[in-house]
Amino acid sequence: MTGIGFDNQKYLTTQSEQIKKRIAQFGGKLYLEFGGKLFDDYHASRVLPGFEPDSKIRMLQQLKDDVEIVITINAADIEKNKVRGDLGITYVDDVLRLIDIFRGMGLFVGSVVMTRYNGQTAAEAFLKRLTALGIRCYRHYPIAGYPSAVQHIVSDEGLGKNDYIETSHSLVVVTAPGPGSGKMATCLSQLYHDYKRGISSGYAKFETFPIWNLPLSHPVNLAYEAATADLDDVNMLDPFHLEAYGKTAVNYNRDVEIFPVLNAIFEKIQGESPYKSPTDMGVNMAGNCIVDDGVCCQASRMEILRRYYTACVEQLQGKGEEETVMKLELVMRKAGATKEVCPAIDAALQKEAETGAPAGAMILPDGRVVTGKTSDTLGAASALLLNALKAVGGIGDFELISATVLEPVCNLKTRYLGHRNPRLHTDEVLMALTISALTNPLAELAQQQLPKLKGCDAHFTVILSDVDAKLLKKLGINVSCEPKYETKKLYHK
Repeated sequence: MTGIGFDNQKYLTTQSEQIKKRIAQFGGKLYLEFGGKLFDDYHASRVLPGFEPDSKIRMLQQLKDDVEIVITINAADIEKNKVRGDLGITYVDDVLRLIDIFRGMGLFVGSVVMTRYNGQTAAEAFLKRLTALGIRCYRHYPIAGYPSAVQHIVSDEGLGKNDYIETSHSLVVVTAPGPGSGKMATCLSQLYHDYKRGISSGYAKFETFPIWNLPLSHPVNLAYEAATADLDDVNMLDPFHLEAYGKTAVNYNRDVEIFPVLNAIFEKIQGESPYKSPTDMGVNMAGNCIVDDGVCCQASRMEILRRYYTACVEQLQGKGEEETVMKLELVMRKAGATKEVCPAIDAALQKEAETGAPAGAMILPDGRVVTGKTSDTLGAASALLLNALKAVGGIGDFELISATVLEPVCNLKTRYLGHRNPRLHTDEVLMALTISALTNPLAELAQQQLPKLKGCDAHFTVILSDVDAKLLKKLGINVSCEPKYETKKLYHK
């Protein structure tokens, strides 16, 4: 059973205090580059049990009287219709989604900045659309030699040619739909324009991972390496921090590589740099809020294992590379993330061996492991879901969905909807369970157990259908699969 390893309330309090201190350090104006996900950080909630996915946005809500949000989007990403992989929507749509969410939470969205703007047709159309919606827009342009040509960058022909973003709050949070959107460059541009106007302001960065005051080989930091295994990012010790303070701190390669350039830009703009290391730039307090290191280590090993299985599946599907799988195998060895970490894996494989058909297993909140097998009417995911609901509800081996409900649904699928397979997916079985609940009290009791499965881990011996994978994700169940299809067909929908 997973315990609580992270004090979320302490995090909200200490993180807010740290940001306030940084605002005061720069005379009352801070541009805060916000990396990662602001309100749905599920990676953090998985590796730091107790961390709420919306913690960062709740922390900003505590400062909402001081906060203004600026959203950046790369004009090139608009032109190529770039899509967020996790949500399946374009960056353009995500900008609108983010504005709605921030406003719904009582946060002020000041403007949208089009970075690397060069008159692109789609970007110009989006600017007109935003303007018509009453949203202030600004253009930032490509700068030759960025980020290394410091002399040119810090000039009226470099940062100086960008539009100056008019802001009215002391904390300006710069965020974006995804990486490569120009958040840091936007902050630097504002520092330059503020300096020219005689306005005191500063820059800081908020990245949850890697956690700077945990060891490089700590499972929580290794889980971040696993999450970015398909990128060129690696965790590393901050050499500038070690030289300046004689203390080790963990950062990642891109910030360490860019720091000398940033330092030179700060010196050019402000006369001297406020920071001695890339770690100094950060304001993250997550490491100080871990209350049970053992719980976080175990959760991180589970996350690394899930990432490994996901990478294996994506390689089979042609979506991922062998190199990513090899990187994850190395991370697994460093973290001690063996298959024994997740007892659902062996349980699922054993069930498949016994039945000769795809199977699944789930670790319940109390540590028990339940299994589900494929039958004539239910797929492995559907059977496992029903068995898990029975187990957490203490229902026993009773029929939840009668044959009088199941059989007509299966018949509908094959006879009228053109499906060859009559077995019910998880969404269909939940609908059938809802219908049964009208006359069967046990079915109603089972349905009431659904929230208790949030955070549980499940493993399957075959790759799940998109329908089942999405439904289990909606329920908050963490899923991993063996890199194997249920059939030998070439086309899998």
